[in-house]
Amino acid sequence: MKPIRIYWLFTVVVLFMTSLNMVAQTTNITVRVKAKDAKFIGTSIGGAKILIREDLSGKVLAEGVTSGRTGDTDKIMKQDWKRGEQLSDDKTAGYTAKLDIDKPTFVTIEAYGPVNKRQAMVLSSTQLWVIPGKDITGDGVVLEIPGFVVDILNPQTHERIKASDPITIKANIVMMCGCPVTKDGIWDATQYEVKALITNDNGNSLEKELKIEEKESTFSTNISLEKGLYEVLVYAYDPVTGNTGVDITNIIVN
Repeated sequence: MKPIRIYWLFTVVVLFMTSLNMVAQTTNITVRVKAKDAKFIGTSIGGAKILIREDLSGKVLAEGVTSGRTGDTDKIMKQDWKRGEQLSDDKTAGYTAKLDIDKPTFVTIEAYGPVNKRQAMVLSSTQLWVIPGKDITGDGVVLEIPGFVVDILNPQTHERIKASDPITIKANIVMMCGCPVTKDGIWDATQYEVKALITNDNGNSLEKELKIEEKESTFSTNISLEKGLYEVLVYAYDPVTGNTGVDITNIIVN
């Protein structure tokens, strides 16, 4: 065979192999978002927003919202975990992205959750290499979201209240997955510090502790205020895990 023919044959083979390597393959990546000291963030609280980006360019390769159930309470919260043991099942909240990539790609995975609770929403992220055709499923990539969801139920935003009337400060507090907080429960309300910081328009502040009510996840206290404009901030704090959460409203006392 003439040298020129060998050269062209070699070139054709190289180009053929290169084209094979450049064919995009669908690669499945499951992302789950777990509340710190609690369960998975899913449909019951609106899910967590997932973005998968190519690291260098920032191009969004896939996006979606986790959906499904919060998971098996006994397995997640009461049992010891063993290495390699899967915490999720096919009904557990997650988002599975289908990436069409033709080469190993370094990605950033971002989770914003819970997406429907903007005052509580937290960003958690990680980075990893994704290899074409090599799925990451099962539990998949698990991102942790710390904190509490705190919602002030009373007083209402910009509510006008007479100075002679007692004011009830009431807040709903749940884990980031929506799991309830109860006295002596799995998420024990007596373990948490829940307080209201009330600040008037002169910058003077006072603090009042909120106590758990019979209704789950509900904390309250009563207070009297002089005339003025007030910011009411309610926070929850777990000294064991470091979970925190805040909500703020404003009222008018006249």
